[in-house]
Amino acid sequence: MTIQVMLVDDSAVVRQVLTQVFNNTSGINVMDIAHDPIMAMEKLKKHWPDVIVLDIEMPKMDGITFLKHIMSTRPTPVVICSSLSQKGADISISALAAGAVDIIAKPTGGVKAFLEENSKMLIDAVRGAAQAKMRQVRSDSVAPPQQKTSQNNQVIHSVTAKLKADVILSAPTGKELFQTTERIVVIGTSTGGTQALEEVLTKLPTNCPGIAIVQHMPEHFTAAFAKRLNSICEIEVKEAVDGDRILPGRAIIAPGGRHMTVKRSGAFYHVEIIDGPPVSRHRPSVDVLFRSAAKSTGRNSLGIIMTGMGDDGAKGLKEMRDSGAHTIAQDEQSCVVFGMPKEAIKLGAATEVMALNQIAKSICSYR
Repeated sequence: MTIQVMLVDDSAVVRQVLTQVFNNTSGINVMDIAHDPIMAMEKLKKHWPDVIVLDIEMPKMDGITFLKHIMSTRPTPVVICSSLSQKGADISISALAAGAVDIIAKPTGGVKAFLEENSKMLIDAVRGAAQAKMRQVRSDSVAPPQQKTSQNNQVIHSVTAKLKADVILSAPTGKELFQTTERIVVIGTSTGGTQALEEVLTKLPTNCPGIAIVQHMPEHFTAAFAKRLNSICEIEVKEAVDGDRILPGRAIIAPGGRHMTVKRSGAFYHVEIIDGPPVSRHRPSVDVLFRSAAKSTGRNSLGIIMTGMGDDGAKGLKEMRDSGAHTIAQDEQSCVVFGMPKEAIKLGAATEVMALNQIAKSICSYR
């Protein structure tokens, strides 16, 4: 079945390049384009796409207003095509809260070359969105938090080879296993994960175990996402920096564009933020986080894999289970996209399979 896509972007260059990328891909067709939301709404009266790729800052009507209209009229998978800047990141987090399922981050300059070089990322975003179960996506009107950080034009580089976690750290041998009184939780998620994480983290009390999270998200966007969660959760939520302790009542989120690993220091755990090539086509990678937990924590950790497209994290979760950790996969019914949990379950990586609304309780009871 061909995925029918509508492009809504005021940039003629973006519309042209995206049309070329998608129409040259088997199973994807650009059925219509619009240079602003008003035109898009007129065209939607005639036919409705499977996926909408939407810019945020446009004339006549902004993308957020249009997105909320779509979600209230006929919930449809929407991929945000946003500027890779702090302003773009803040607005895009608001769009995810309002029901968008993924983000394509484009630089402020050199957009044409970027989109052409990152065609695989664009195609994966649309295919993942097409799989999304929109009944699981709920609208939220919370405004994005303001944040002061430096801006740059770094981008996510295209990757053709699918590398394994071996390029970052060696596989666990089973000899590293030990037990301490410290317990931590590691979570990996992707498409649909922003709202899934909100569902889990907002239910946690301040005495819950420390949590390290990989959410597939571009650079800059993770800081805005963490700040938004911190504003609505009882626990502390922050973007991780190198050396951060994994403490009770704290959740740290891997920064976009870099990997995060768990390290042991005495009886305690901290994270290391490292550079390196994408693993399972992602940076940060869930497989890298989970493998490091298997090596450094053994039975002292709880591993959780949630909604997302692809298989990043499946092998790492199996390594965690083999090292003695308790492991959980989100069930199909509550996932926006069942790809990552499904692959983990197929590998025998999950000790338990459970609904999203049960995961917070499992975290709280893990001691």
